[in-house]
Amino acid sequence: MNLYAIRVIYKYEMLRAWETSLQSFASPVISTALYFVVFGSAIGTRIQHIEGVPYGTFIVPGLMMLALLTQSIANASFGIFFPKFTGTIYEVLSAPISFVEILIGYVGAAATKSLIIGAIILGTAGFFVPLEIAHPFWMLGFLLLTCISFSLFGFIIGLWANNFEKLQLIPMLVITPLVFLGGSFYSVNMLPPAWQTVSLFNPVVYLISGFRWSFFEVADVSVGVSLTMVMVFLIGCLITVWWMFKTGYRLKQ
Repeated sequence: MNLYAIRVIYKYEMLRAWETSLQSFASPVISTALYFVVFGSAIGTRIQHIEGVPYGTFIVPGLMMLALLTQSIANASFGIFFPKFTGTIYEVLSAPISFVEILIGYVGAAATKSLIIGAIILGTAGFFVPLEIAHPFWMLGFLLLTCISFSLFGFIIGLWANNFEKLQLIPMLVITPLVFLGGSFYSVNMLPPAWQTVSLFNPVVYLISGFRWSFFEVADVSVGVSLTMVMVFLIGCLITVWWMFKTGYRLKQ
């Protein structure tokens, strides 16, 4: 394992984030505050509690998941796409490092940025609503798994995309709607039975449900099922990345 190569890639990606720290880290604080003003104040006056949890507190895990998923994908996809766009990816591919080391460097940096953003959002939420985490260990576990798995997914998008339009296509048209329809700001149990069944086909439901359970011990689906779905998605992303590097898909063009 070439730790030096991993460290170089990781530090470069992290330095790029610090150079745009206002956009990377200040933006989530502003967005979170706005969500609390709009959803917490406006809707919170009409919906006092959901399953015994105050509405303003109830939406915190959903807000975190919304930011984590979008930021993990954005950081990882742009991190690998930009070297492809400029042509410097060939310098990385020709270096004596394996695809595992490249993957750890890029995905590790993207996941770290997402974890920092998650911590910022959690801290910001504490200024608006009282927070108690029932299972801190499980909360951290779901947090790590989400950041890593969706950073891997973003890495795949970055390898697949051959222009900036495609880079934004899946996050904007697929991921964001799935997050909003995945119970971020409501409980799936509030929906009519038919729509509850439809919601179970949304993979984001399992992420948000498991993450919310770690906060309030309230879940739309079994925690075991949520954890299994996250692990299946993570393994699927790892297999896809391995195949892309093995075949040179969108890398040798």
